[in-house]
Amino acid sequence: MNNFQSKVSLIWNIAELLRGSWKRHEYQDVILPLTVLKRLDAVLAISKEKVLSNYNQHHGKIDTDPILKDITKVGFYNVSPYDFEKLLDDQKDIAKNLRSYINSFSVNVQQIIEKFDFDKHLTRLEGGNLLYLIIKEFNKIDLHPDTVSNNEMGYIFEELIRKFSEQSNETAGEHYTPREVIQLMVEVMFTMDKPLLKKEHLIKTIYDPCCGTGGMLAVSKKFILENINDKIDIFLYGQELNPVTYAICKADMLIKSEDADKIKGGEKDNNKASTLSNDQFYDKKFDYVLCNPPYGVDWKKDEEVIRLEASRGYAGRFGAGTPRTSDGQLLFLQHMISKMRNTTDGGTRIAVIFNGSPLFTGDAGSGESEIRRWILENDSLEAIVALPDQLFYNTGISTYVWFLTNRKPKERQGKAQLIDARTFFKKMRKSLGNKRHEIVEEDRQRIARLYLDFKESKYSKIFKTTDFAFRQITVERPLRLNFQVNEERLARRDFGGSCLNSEENPAEYDLRSAKEDQRISKILEAIKSIGDKLYKNRDEFLRDFHNALKRSGIQIVKGQLDSECHILATEQKMIIKALSEQDEEADICIDSKGNPESDSELRDTENVPYDQDVYEYFEKEVKPYVPDAWIDESKRDHKDNKVGKVGYEIPVTRYFYEYTPPRALEDIERDIEKVENELLTFLKKL
Repeated sequence: MNNFQSKVSLIWNIAELLRGSWKRHEYQDVILPLTVLKRLDAVLAISKEKVLSNYNQHHGKIDTDPILKDITKVGFYNVSPYDFEKLLDDQKDIAKNLRSYINSFSVNVQQIIEKFDFDKHLTRLEGGNLLYLIIKEFNKIDLHPDTVSNNEMGYIFEELIRKFSEQSNETAGEHYTPREVIQLMVEVMFTMDKPLLKKEHLIKTIYDPCCGTGGMLAVSKKFILENINDKIDIFLYGQELNPVTYAICKADMLIKSEDADKIKGGEKDNNKASTLSNDQFYDKKFDYVLCNPPYGVDWKKDEEVIRLEASRGYAGRFGAGTPRTSDGQLLFLQHMISKMRNTTDGGTRIAVIFNGSPLFTGDAGSGESEIRRWILENDSLEAIVALPDQLFYNTGISTYVWFLTNRKPKERQGKAQLIDARTFFKKMRKSLGNKRHEIVEEDRQRIARLYLDFKESKYSKIFKTTDFAFRQITVERPLRLNFQVNEERLARRDFGGSCLNSEENPAEYDLRSAKEDQRISKILEAIKSIGDKLYKNRDEFLRDFHNALKRSGIQIVKGQLDSECHILATEQKMIIKALSEQDEEADICIDSKGNPESDSELRDTENVPYDQDVYEYFEKEVKPYVPDAWIDESKRDHKDNKVGKVGYEIPVTRYFYEYTPPRALEDIERDIEKVENELLTFLKKL
């Protein structure tokens, strides 16, 4: 490419004019929209005179928009007499004239500049000669299509985005995925389809539901055209919530002569503009879907719409279930799966970056587990690659790339591959925020080779999809309690104020309080008459407890207290609980049907491998340790009605764990002795 880096350097140097007045992470707010304007200005130069002539001739008489777009042949135009060169003719009014120039673009360009919120920054630039100097420097850069092709301009703009994102690494991770991670995703995904993509007369669509600055879309198209087939017609689609990153993405598409109208979103004040609640491609299916959705971001603002759609089952996008509101990653995954073409239409491949949460968060029967279950039982998951940590600018956490498809090769059907690439990285000489590691080309090729080979190795494991499933059974143990009436246990129950109402007439309070004290005293006397005997059998204690109340003339009532000789049924229950303690040597508490009652505090769950009989597992793994335990058979799976809820989790790192034996005791003692001798020598010198 001609002078690619030199153009980037020239524009980058202009940003240095902002030093002092602007923070470094704000440079892009000025330079990127001006770069877009300069390029569009250069593209329109050849048709400028004809556009102005036709506009002046027809304005106010007919709709000039289609006429002017037909003249420029690029889908946009500008009807201002100004261009970047003429703006310099009037230094005093340059800000006013620049605004007039921007407002003279066709609506599609004005919308992009509006999303940059450039007018606010233009106001800051008005003071002094700063705006004039910046426009003057931009005017020295030749971005005419005869000098810089659309492809080259795209690279220039992408490089500027990358450099600015690295400069502002404290926020870059919100909308910027490192290029080497995207490169890995597209290499794996498209290399799998290389034979299909080499055919002639192909039209393919690529979609990113959280497209940010459009990096995944741009790298995807570039990879296919440069490495597989340069004759394919590729159409890029994306949706983005953040208005600035939306503007950058759309501007990048416009610069490359892509159809910028296929980038949607960018609503500034619409709280329900996210892809989850406002799918702007609801009627579209795509050949390829890539995404890096936000991690650990709640979806409360979208909750009403999402739950309404989920209630429609699989007629909507979220039929498999909804995860907890604190993290919407698995909602984005369901949305992406909803964009898959039918296999009769060629099917779809998906690549998505997640943190560890979607792998294992959620118990059996939870929304997260049910979503994983739906994916695995439909055989959609092809592979998961565990990436190195510290790859992203604003977080050092571990991340994973999931690859999904509805057209697996025969050898992969019913199986899923896990790849451990956590050690496949090179340390960076200089960190960028939290980014200290990078995946170099050699590592990318190594990962791609592991994926394509589809063989078991130290770094690659192949599983049946049911290997990630388990049945969660509920294990109950009998309730064993002892009972005793003593001061310590009576102190656990606060009897005071049990029937007082804070809204009562204050004038009656003292009288009511006195009556309540009498009632409580009578109840306590009756209970204490039982004595301090330690009961190991609940039925025996309850018999003596009720006899004591009866002897004292106290009646158990369920409703209103009408007498000082009443005790509420709820009060009685709380008193009995306060007088009890767990006791493994006590008799089992039996219910009215003669069955042992379960102790909720001893209740536990066991995850039984999916292919193993739950009763055999129970007899082998539970009974020998807790002989009185039993399985709660009322807890059944909602699909097959068998005992135990089916759950799915994918503990990637556990499968690649390698046991490291501890050091020999003799070696440890030898090291300790050595350190002690060194300390003694040092002390003697003192």
